[in-house]
Amino acid sequence: MTKAAPSAEILERLFALIESRKGGDPAASYTAKLLADGKGRAAKKLGEEATETVIAAMAGTPSELVRESADLLYHLLVLWAAAGVEPNEVWAELARREGTSGHAEKAARPR
Repeated sequence: MTKAAPSAEILERLFALIESRKGGDPAASYTAKLLADGKGRAAKKLGEEATETVIAAMAGTPSELVRESADLLYHLLVLWAAAGVEPNEVWAELARREGTSGHAEKAARPR
């Protein structure tokens, strides 16, 4: 029997794990340290990971891009947790935009 391919559900499980690290020992958990350092630090780390992902996309191998993409998603989830954003809020926003052209969606945003 073959193992089923991982799915986006892993993001939900990872977010739950990240949430469980809130208030944890920063010396024992990287996630707890990021959360203890606050939203600004989490945002900075996300920016660093985004840059590394772009570099991997432009000059790296597909496997490097996969690894950097995983890091980017992890740090995005940490930022959501630090900012009090639930994944379901983001999923709902994506669902709201589904079927709308990118140009139309951007034009409809408040200025």
